[in-house]
Amino acid sequence: MLTNVAVALTHGVNAFEFGVISEVFGLNRGDQGLPVYDFALVAAEPTPIRANPGFTIGTPHGLDRLAEADLIAIPAGEGYVDRKFPPELLEALRAAVKRGAWVLSVCSGAFVLGAAGLLDGRRCTTHWRYTQQLAQRFPAARIEPEVLYVDDASVITSAGTAAGIDACLHLVRREQGSKVANAIARRMVVPPHREGGQAQYIEHPLPQERDGDAITASLHWMVEHLDEEVTVEQLAARAHMAPRTFARRFQQVTATTPYQWMLGQRLLRSQHLLEETALTVDAIAARAGFGNAATLRHHFLRRLDTTPNAYRRTFRGPCQDRPAERP
Repeated sequence: MLTNVAVALTHGVNAFEFGVISEVFGLNRGDQGLPVYDFALVAAEPTPIRANPGFTIGTPHGLDRLAEADLIAIPAGEGYVDRKFPPELLEALRAAVKRGAWVLSVCSGAFVLGAAGLLDGRRCTTHWRYTQQLAQRFPAARIEPEVLYVDDASVITSAGTAAGIDACLHLVRREQGSKVANAIARRMVVPPHREGGQAQYIEHPLPQERDGDAITASLHWMVEHLDEEVTVEQLAARAHMAPRTFARRFQQVTATTPYQWMLGQRLLRSQHLLEETALTVDAIAARAGFGNAATLRHHFLRRLDTTPNAYRRTFRGPCQDRPAERP
C-alpha cells in the first residue's frame, strides 16, 4: 500500500530533488480521480532546514512522523557524499525497511541509505559523478552506474536529478498501476517511463517526428507493429541505412538497442491490456508481440518481478469482472 509519504530533510537538501518528490506525491490531484497522498515534510535536524540554494524550510514534523510512512523519500543534498547523518534518521530508515515500508533516494540521497546500512548487498545507483565515492564509502553495495534507477526489494535508488522522477513514477506504477503513473506523468509533462538514457517504454509521448528523421519514424513504426517479429536489418532497410549505422543512430537517440526498446514497449502494452481489458494472457501475449503466455511470463518475472496474472489481480479494473475474452 502506498498512501502515506514522508520526505526526510537534512541541512543542505537540494531544491530540485526535493521538488521532484513533492511534485509526484505532494500535490492533490483528487479532481482527476488520482490518489491523494498523506504527505509530510520531516525535519531530521533542527529547524528551519537550510536548503540549497539559499532558502529555509519549516515543518512541524519530526522524526517520529517517519514511523507511520509507507514511503520515506530522501532527496539529494549538498555535501552528502562525505558528511555524517543523524543517527536517529538512520535508525528510522532501518526500522522502516524492517517493517516493510519503502525507502527511496534521489541522486546523492543514496549516501544516506548507505550510511543506514541499507545498501549492503543490494543493487543500487546514484549520480554518475558519485558512483566511485559510493563504492569506496560502502564497499558492500552492488552499484549499477549506468541505470536511471534500481528497485531492490523495498529500497529504490535513482541517478541524478530528473532520474528521481523516473524512480517515483516507477514506484507509483508498481503499487498503483500504469494508468495512475501515466496520468501523473501527463500532468507533469514528462515521459511516463524511460529506460537506459532517453529510451521511452510507452507509446506516448514519443519524440515528435521531423522531416527526414528516420530513427523517430522507426520508433513510431515499431510501436504500431509490436506484434510482429522485426530485425535490425529490416528496420535499417526501412530507414535506408546500413544495419550498423542504424544501430548506432538508434543508440544515440534512445540510449538502448532496438531489441531492448521494443521489449520495453511490449511489456507496457501488456500491462495496459492486463489492466484495461479482459483478454486472456495468451491473447495479450500475442497482441503485445511475445507470441505466447510462457514468454510473456518470463519477461514479466525478469523485468517486473511478478507474473501477468498477479499483476492483473493487483490492478484489475471493472472489465476484469467479465469472462476473459478470446483473441
